[in-house]
Order: sequence, then C-alpha cells, then structure tokens
Amino acid sequence: MAQKIYPDAAAALDGVLFDGMTICAGGFGLCGIPERLIDAIREAGTKDLTIASNNAGIDGEGLGKLLRTRQVKKMISSYVGENKEFERQFLSGELEVEFCPQGTLAERCRAGGAGIPGFYTKTGVGTQVAEGKEVKTFDGPNGPKDYILERGIRADLAIIKGWKADEAGNLMFRKTARNFNQPMATAGKICIAEVEEIVPVGSLDADAVHLPGIYVNRMILGAPYDKKIEFRTVRERAAP
Repeated sequence: MAQKIYPDAAAALDGVLFDGMTICAGGFGLCGIPERLIDAIREAGTKDLTIASNNAGIDGEGLGKLLRTRQVKKMISSYVGENKEFERQFLSGELEVEFCPQGTLAERCRAGGAGIPGFYTKTGVGTQVAEGKEVKTFDGPNGPKDYILERGIRADLAIIKGWKADEAGNLMFRKTARNFNQPMATAGKICIAEVEEIVPVGSLDADAVHLPGIYVNRMILGAPYDKKIEFRTVRERAAP
C-alpha cells in the first residue's frame, strides 16, 4: 500500500499545483474547510485558479484568503454572501463567477466523480442559470417539462477536510462538516485530505466510513484547529 500520509500541507501539495488549474474545495462557509491546504496554496502563489466551492469563505478566512491575494480567476459557486471582497471583485469584473444552484453544484461534482459527463435538471429553467445551456423537454406525470443540461465537474485537484481517517485514507466526516467534502473528493483527479485524527487501519467501523480510501491520494494531520464559528456563552450566576 502506497504511503498516503505527508508531514504537512506544503509537502502534500508538492508537484501537484500549477497555474491555471481547477480545484474542487470542500466546506461550507467556515464549516469543514481544508484550512491548512488553502494556506499552503496561498503560500505557493499558484495563480489563475478556477475553484468550484459552495462559496468562497468569508473576508480573510478560508478561500477568502486566495481572493485577497488575487490567485483566483474564476469561482463556480452557489453563494457569495458574507464576503465583501468576493462581491467587490465580481462587480468590478476582476473575478469571473459561474453561479450554480447549491444542489446542482453538488450533483455536478458527484457526476464528475462518477464519470457522468452531464445530466438534465429542472432547476434554473427560465432563469439566468439556463443561459447558453441546452434545453430538452421530457414527459412527466404532470405533462411535458423543460430541463437544462448541466455538465459534470472534473477537477485537477480536490482539497477536503475530514474528521478522522485511518492510515489507508478511509475517512469520516463530523456532522454538518460533511457538507460538500464527499462529492468534491470524488471529482478530483488527485484528492488531498486534511484530518483531525489519524488512526491505524482496522480502527474504524467499516459501516461508519463516509469516504473510502481509494478516493484519497494524500493526507495530512491538520489539528489543532481554531473553531472560528463556535462561541461559548455563559449566563451569570444568580445571587444566592
């Protein structure tokens, strides 16, 4: 079995990055994002990137770091809120944005990973999302309906964040941090995962594995993490 564990993000990305590449990035806002790998891409200075991700983090965090350094040429995203730099670059014409409904984006990545070149969906019919796309009419229980053709996404690299993995790359996600990570992982020609814990092979219940190790080419231990979206609030103790 090939060694999949690398000492850090820079080592895991060595020989993989090149200008103009397409990257599928897991995460949703700041939940389940591959922070260490994003930082290493920023430090590498790789530019003219096309990134498929639900959004681009927030200002100065997550993929927002790559926007700030002008390393991103195009975003394929479903949400642009909470990121003023994203908005500024888009409105000024500095950043190309392909808006894609959230469920459609997930399915495009899943399709790419499954070797499906395209699929038809009703989502976006009659809107700007449908502009320039093939429209086909299919019969259904309520009569004929128009559908648009969406293309599967296949990336040069997938970067994802997991919770726990074994040394073979079999990986588990934690609760909502699963979000886009699993479909993004399958859509990349190379998948690099950062995880919070690595355990020996055989330690994970096979039924609890969310992403088989066959999809994970390289892996790093990224912990510890600063949970930026978690805040502890306490109530003042009542006087006796």
